[in-house]
Amino acid sequence: MAVFAKLAYAAGVSSDALLLLRFTLAAVLLGAVLALRPELRSGRPSAVPPPRPGRLPRGVVLTGLGLGAVGYATQATLFFSALERIDASLAALVLYTYPAMVTVAAALLGRDRLTRARAAAVIVASCGTLLVLLGAGALRFDPVGVALAFGSAAVFTVYILVSDAATHRLPPVLLAVLVMTGAAGTLSVRAVVTGGVDLGFGPAGWLWVGCIAVVSTVVAMLAFFAGLRRTGPSILAILSTFEPVVTTALAALALGEFLTPVQLTGGLLVLASVAVVQLRPPSGRTARPTSPDDIPVGVAAAPAVSGTGYR
Repeated sequence: MAVFAKLAYAAGVSSDALLLLRFTLAAVLLGAVLALRPELRSGRPSAVPPPRPGRLPRGVVLTGLGLGAVGYATQATLFFSALERIDASLAALVLYTYPAMVTVAAALLGRDRLTRARAAAVIVASCGTLLVLLGAGALRFDPVGVALAFGSAAVFTVYILVSDAATHRLPPVLLAVLVMTGAAGTLSVRAVVTGGVDLGFGPAGWLWVGCIAVVSTVVAMLAFFAGLRRTGPSILAILSTFEPVVTTALAALALGEFLTPVQLTGGLLVLASVAVVQLRPPSGRTARPTSPDDIPVGVAAAPAVSGTGYR
């Protein structure tokens, strides 16, 4: 998605227009999926009975809308703003500090244990992040862009922790629709207040916007659900660490953005620590997020975070 966003910017799409169209199109498409696949409306852990038709808890519905309107809209705005200032690969690696943030926050809140292995992983991730930033060099380092990316990771951490209850009480795809709708609502209001968004870009811009909405949001999320059923949360969590690697490789091929050797070393440390952090112990609760980019709801990781998670 970071690469698609860079290409969309180059085609004349503004960040505001990209965000609004992404969430609006995703909400419409996911709504269509629910209409065509009614069984997804009750696709939830077997231990939790599905809600009765037409009797969705109003509080949970409002929570889902709020998660999108406040949490996800803010996280995405910060991340896409960061992409306007720093390389896609750097933004992806900085964003991927959020698993360590979730681990520490969950331990501080008493939701999980901070084992020695996880504590070591957090330290390694911090060192890796420092190498990623220092390896950029003074000429390429944009502190505002990096701060926006870190802000995106921090907001996503809060979003994951807050979304815990809702993921127990609503089917994942239905909750995803609510999150997308809430985010689209917030961005629509912002567009009205600021005088609207410019949709006068050409076909190339619409192509990249469509790729973000369809490939990086709807298809990715549904594929994640399918993979979750087949592999289980722990394996899927570790596989999700491949996302920044893909972003870095595609950024080099499509955009000519290359990480320095120092940054690559730091990135490998970050990803290795994420794999350790996300390994689920034999018992107990594990704060295991996945990725905020391609599966934009705090629902898919529910089984591994006691109902909390991402995308």
